[in-house]
Order: sequence, then structure tokens, then C-alpha cells
Amino acid sequence: MGETIAKNKKAYHDYFIEDKFEAGMVLKGSEVKGLRAHRVNLKDSFIRFIKGEAYLFNAHIGRLETTHHFYGHEERAPRKLLLHKKELAKLQKAVDRDGYTVVPLQLYFNNRNIAKLQIALAKGKHLHDKRQDLKERDQKRDIARAMKDY
Repeated sequence: MGETIAKNKKAYHDYFIEDKFEAGMVLKGSEVKGLRAHRVNLKDSFIRFIKGEAYLFNAHIGRLETTHHFYGHEERAPRKLLLHKKELAKLQKAVDRDGYTVVPLQLYFNNRNIAKLQIALAKGKHLHDKRQDLKERDQKRDIARAMKDY
């Protein structure tokens, strides 16, 4: 992986991550400029399947002031994801039959300088699972603090 642009930390908090995939995105030039300026937020974004194709919804890609209004883009527009047919079929099957969710994890430029989105097949967490994760994180922090003082 190359330069990370944006991460979706909330996804790790709300879901158990099972399997990760790399997807390309259909973008306009002004959107790529927004990515390069790190004007991206994946926090409340999600992925839906429409007619056998995956789309990223509710991801915010900011517009630059230097972009001409005619060539500008809608900041929260749905964006088509580019995946292999087998990957699409696997994700679609998991969502339809097994109750999984597909969530975006991070957006980055790969080593060929192409914008890629890392997506994951995930299972939703219950409230007690989230509490358990927070408790474990606090314990690790306390242990690290104690080791540093020791």
C-alpha cells in the first residue's frame, strides 16, 4: 500500500472484520484533486449492491476552491466500485445469505498512484462486544503505562 488518505476507525469499533478486498473507484478529476488534498471522510459511508454492482454511498470528498464550478462534483455522490466478478459475487452472496455487511476501511493511493479503497466483509458487533473491546484497550494502555514507569 502507498499513501493512506483516509481511514474509517468507526468500522473497526462497530464491526468484526472478516475478509478484506481492494477496490478501484470511478472518479472525476475534481474528486481525485480532493483526494490528493486529503479532503475525505469515510466515517458514515457504506457500500450497497445495485444491479450486481457495488457502490460507495455517503463518502464525503471535498471540493477544492481552485476547481471550476462546471467541472466540480457532488461531495456525497454515490461512487461505483471496481471489483473482479468473482469478488463481487462472493461479497453479494455473503451479504444476501449470511447477513454480512460490506464496509469501507481506508482510502489510499497504491504504488502506481491509483486511488484504491480497502473494503471488508464484516459482521456487526453487539453493545457488550464493544464494551469488551474498550475494556481490553484500557487494560493494554494501563499495562503499557506501568511498563514505562517501571
